[in-house]
Amino acid sequence: MKIPIDINSSEKFNVVDLGQKDYKEVWDIQKIIHEKRVQEKICNTLLLVEHNPVITMGKSGKTLNLLLSPKVLEKKGIAYYEIERGGDVTYHGPGQLVGYPLFNVKKGLAGIRPFVNKMMDAIITTLAEFGISGEKQEKMIGVWAEEKKICSIGIAVKRWVSFHGFALNVNTDLEHFNLIVPCGLKNVTMTSMQELLQKQVDFDKVKQSIIESFGSVFRGTPTIKCLDEII
Repeated sequence: MKIPIDINSSEKFNVVDLGQKDYKEVWDIQKIIHEKRVQEKICNTLLLVEHNPVITMGKSGKTLNLLLSPKVLEKKGIAYYEIERGGDVTYHGPGQLVGYPLFNVKKGLAGIRPFVNKMMDAIITTLAEFGISGEKQEKMIGVWAEEKKICSIGIAVKRWVSFHGFALNVNTDLEHFNLIVPCGLKNVTMTSMQELLQKQVDFDKVKQSIIESFGSVFRGTPTIKCLDEII
């Protein structure tokens, strides 16, 4: 994967493409990398992954927003986890690009809120490259397009290092969002790049664009790494 080098970049960051994996496996991987980043054994690291079907509930979530029981979800082949990120309930699955930035949010980023804003800016930059006008909504976290939500964001920060992250709907099966009240917002309608563009979107091109957008917005030089090189 060819990555343009920004000679004005202030810091390198790792990018690890995990392909398609179960949520629990990647959750455990995050914990290992998080600890290494806290101890400054590695630099900032962005994990990219496509999950098998899973619903996750954030620490501020309400069980009323989960419209089927975990047992019924399991019978449908959808895993369920209650996790430590912020936000409410969301769905991950094939066709959705999930990114987990394990970044020190204190060094050069001035705190949690500016970090989340930069993440949203990176998503909006990528959407623009595909002809989609993404936008923020006041007092809301995530990215919208044509008044529908296209990207959910929920992070946790521990010892100034972030984990969890964003979920961008590329070619996602939107029917799965009917199993929940997405992000706990009763009036929200989810969309995807595929729905807005009325065609299948090249997933690898979106992935490449996200890497470049993170490099531009966070003023860092991405370096592609294998997972074994990080953990």
